Amino acid sequence: MKNGHTAIREQDGEPSADARLNALRERVTAACSRAGRAPHEVRIAAVSKTFGPNDVSALAQAGQTVFGESRVQEARQKIPLCPGHLEWHMVGHLQRNKVKDILPWCTLLHSADSLELLERLDTACEASGRSLAVLLEVNLAGESSKYGFAAEEIPGILERAGAWIRLDVIGLMTLPPFHEDPERSRQYFRRLRELRDHARATSGFDLPELSMGMSNDFEVAIEEGATWIRPGTLLFRRRA
Repeated sequence: MKNGHTAIREQDGEPSADARLNALRERVTAACSRAGRAPHEVRIAAVSKTFGPNDVSALAQAGQTVFGESRVQEARQKIPLCPGHLEWHMVGHLQRNKVKDILPWCTLLHSADSLELLERLDTACEASGRSLAVLLEVNLAGESSKYGFAAEEIPGILERAGAWIRLDVIGLMTLPPFHEDPERSRQYFRRLRELRDHARATSGFDLPELSMGMSNDFEVAIEEGATWIRPGTLLFRRRA
């Protein structure tokens, strides 16, 4: 027995789900130590897009409880086949016509990327009698291929947020340009933290959460203040 459950053995020479999750947690702890932070300040949303229910279940058995999906249709099909105790986040672009589809399962939307989406979410939540925590996605590099607010739009969005009845804006998210060298992401993570700190000081919103860092750069993100990281490939078996 390990951590209260039966350890999953290695298959085909690959590390087990236990080993993968433990290795990630060790790296999180080391990054927190370098930054003078406590490991419990950083939570993991395992990005499970394109991985099936069996992959999710193996990682859940190893102790991971929060998973992130980026495709609404895939999530709707997959989640009923996964363990029922898991928490599910939406981490990818959400089309406005799919808003109602995430409400039965999503507890945190990392990728709120337009005013129109936020207002439609608030209306849909009011109609369904539920609330939803959201993060504002910020496109700090100004990449045309990615969604998100420009940094200068955030104060205005937070001004509007005071009128929303069912949405709780709890922080910011970013996805920097991909580079093999994770240090290239540091400037974007630092800018997001500085943007959050300024917004916190001027808007009245606490904004405790920063969602930033994926499999290739999560350690740098932690050093710059991430409270949610979104690793995917590090946690799941390689496909044949």
